[in-house]
Amino acid sequence: MQQTDKKYPGSVTQFYATRLEGYDEMYAGEGSLLPHWQPLLKEIEQLGRDGLELRRQEALRLLREHGVTHNVFDGLRGSTRPWQLDPIPLFISDEEWTVIEAGLVQRAELLNLVLADLYGPQRLLKQRLLPPQLVFAHAGFQRPCFGLKAFEERPLVLCSTNLARGPDGRMWVLSDRAQAPSGSGYALENRMVMTRIAPTLFRDCHVKRLASFFQPLRDRLARLAPVNREDPRIVVLTSGPYSPTYFEHAYLADYLGYALVQGDDLSVRDGRVWLKSLEGLHQVDVILRRIDDAYCDPLELRQDSRLGVPGLLQSARLGNVAIANPIGSAILENPALMAFLPGIAKYFLGEDLKIPSVATWWCGHERECSFVLDNLDRLVIKPIHSTPGFRTVFGAQLTVAEQAELRQRILRRPHLYVGQEMVSFSTAPSLVDGWIEPRNAILRSFLVDGDNGYVTMPGGLTRIAPQAGELQVSNRSGGLSKDTWVLSKEQVKYVSLWRQPKHDQVLPFRAEPLPSRAADNLFWVGRYVERAEVTARLLRAILLLRREQRDANGNALKPYLHSLLRALTHVTSTYPGFVDEDGEELLDQPAEELLSLLYDADRPGSLAAVLKAFGRSALSVRDHWPAEMWRVIDSIQQDWTEEEESPEQGHARAQDRLNQLIMHLMAFSGLVAESVTRESGWLLLDIGRRLERGLGLVSLLRATLVPHMDEAVQRQLMETILIICDSLTTFRRRYRSYMHLPTVLELILMDQNHPRSLAYQLARLKKHIEALPRGRRQERMGEDDRCILKAFSELCLADAAQLSKLEGELGIYAGLDELLAGQSNSLWQLSDLITSTYFSHSQPRQQLTPFRQDEDL
Repeated sequence: MQQTDKKYPGSVTQFYATRLEGYDEMYAGEGSLLPHWQPLLKEIEQLGRDGLELRRQEALRLLREHGVTHNVFDGLRGSTRPWQLDPIPLFISDEEWTVIEAGLVQRAELLNLVLADLYGPQRLLKQRLLPPQLVFAHAGFQRPCFGLKAFEERPLVLCSTNLARGPDGRMWVLSDRAQAPSGSGYALENRMVMTRIAPTLFRDCHVKRLASFFQPLRDRLARLAPVNREDPRIVVLTSGPYSPTYFEHAYLADYLGYALVQGDDLSVRDGRVWLKSLEGLHQVDVILRRIDDAYCDPLELRQDSRLGVPGLLQSARLGNVAIANPIGSAILENPALMAFLPGIAKYFLGEDLKIPSVATWWCGHERECSFVLDNLDRLVIKPIHSTPGFRTVFGAQLTVAEQAELRQRILRRPHLYVGQEMVSFSTAPSLVDGWIEPRNAILRSFLVDGDNGYVTMPGGLTRIAPQAGELQVSNRSGGLSKDTWVLSKEQVKYVSLWRQPKHDQVLPFRAEPLPSRAADNLFWVGRYVERAEVTARLLRAILLLRREQRDANGNALKPYLHSLLRALTHVTSTYPGFVDEDGEELLDQPAEELLSLLYDADRPGSLAAVLKAFGRSALSVRDHWPAEMWRVIDSIQQDWTEEEESPEQGHARAQDRLNQLIMHLMAFSGLVAESVTRESGWLLLDIGRRLERGLGLVSLLRATLVPHMDEAVQRQLMETILIICDSLTTFRRRYRSYMHLPTVLELILMDQNHPRSLAYQLARLKKHIEALPRGRRQERMGEDDRCILKAFSELCLADAAQLSKLEGELGIYAGLDELLAGQSNSLWQLSDLITSTYFSHSQPRQQLTPFRQDEDL
């Protein structure tokens, strides 16, 4: 619609009514506004287009600051998309929700009975209520799981159902999710954002709270524990940062208070599952898995899986670990089941389905297959399980040739396909380009098995189509999400996950063990943040020199600049760079190389590549960062990657961007110092920082101060080194107008009270290493202790005056060079010792098979 003014023609209600072409959630096909939508329309009228746009921008800002993303990957390639939230929620009245909730609970109970039967007595197959081919040909039926104890009593802990309202105003089930239902974390984050941007509306509408779903979830997981039910160790098993819904995995782990682990963090020994941590092994009681069935155990399931835990299924078989949902639950996601659920409901419950499934025809039956083939242009065709190269297709959108190809595909293996009625979904009001427009909507509901049956999340995750009339509704295709508000007639009581102790007493403190992979990533976060800072500071100094320090002909002073350029290559390890034997031309015309070191994210050692690696490591431990720290991490990533500079603009703006980047890096370091608890994770992070700061300082000094130069050039270099090391103010205060090598070395090498000196880094490393867990080490001094003690002692015994003496005819300060070379070797050796001692997981690996995309999320 083309509009140029800032106001709606008439009221919002009148304008929106003219846009409707079918059943709508706000009008419900009656031509008049439903009463429970009145508060929202009143607020929209007050806000106007500008107010709504401001609210949308605020929502996007909050989602970005919280790091909310939905990843779309094909193997290791893909994109990370910001989560999209429509600021207009979907309203559901209390009366209508009561009806929907009853239907969802009934369906969950039915699916639970189906799951228990298929891996147990299999009465449905014996009574011919389900065709064997429908079950056994489905990739989600895991034969090794047959007869597991987990299926004997209420195996379905969690499930979700996708709902859409048809043109008759009735809710229909489109699909079910059971193996690792995703979306509840996104629904929770949507709610957090909406309560921030529309607090008054939320309060006045008496919206039911989502915590009433997560409290039963936590209780149910605790009851699953084979032993230690009072205080079980529960972990969230994720496939890692390459998962499409990794944000949700980290978010739920943090919200529920569980450790987030990957397959390599777990090990099966003696039939039990153990968490490999910095402190040693800890037995795991319950696993809330977020990876698909087939990838959970490479010993008994997919042998090419690099995501699961070898032996996990055997541990579950022995009853030593509980898994939610049990491996094998994917069979419930078979869309062909929907054609048989009415008969199964009669058999198990003696009832009709309260919420019917969309009409479904399984092509494994000849009559149904003929119907599907005769009506391809009017049906939605789905495979019964995820199939490479084939996704859900709408027959009406296919050409004649494509329909013919699809027909042949179905005829070759008809039992692998279903046809479903193409339902015309209801629409819901959505903010599109500043206007309130109707868009098709799908509601994903969530249920958990509580003390007295299944508990439904009041609301859920609503998704809307990106275009008018579009029936494909998913985040993958560019859709948006909505918060779903179930309205209560009464004031809603505050619900919290926090428990109250039985008596007024101080509860015992128990620190969660730090998984070795998380320890590794925290260690590298520390290293990357320091590597980025020293690189940024050196680049800033070089750019400033090229702008301000000129000789009479307007050229930058060559010896001075060339020394810093060579130092840049040594610090970043981007050889040959400026140290190439034939690199004189590059030294005189460094602009292109400097731009590459600033912005080329594909070049190892460049500032952009270091920041990219920093973001990747920080994302891997997303659940460890407080909200303020994640905002800084996000700012570091966005400010450097959002805009690439052209060669003409690069140098003009680079210095301002470097100033901003250094400020953000310093903010991160400050938050690490003030907001991170002094536990094992902080120790590893700070060890990484101190190691990298020491290594960067040594490389910088060897490249600049070891070679002997003209006194004037050396004095300029020393001043620049002090600026790069953020030490010039301290030096001036201590030594007034004196600038010579011994005093500079005394400050930046040997002063244990100066946070930028090498001695300070070694002293902190020595203290941290002594504090690391020693469960896996001997009582005597370990190799890492001896290594850092040797380096620290050599530095303490060094004499700055002796180091400043030229030796022989080499033209270098040989004593200084020897000391710095020894320090560099010791620090690299210490890095290797820490890695081999504490990071016990396998080498970083790549998933060889593509992830199953939750296409309708």
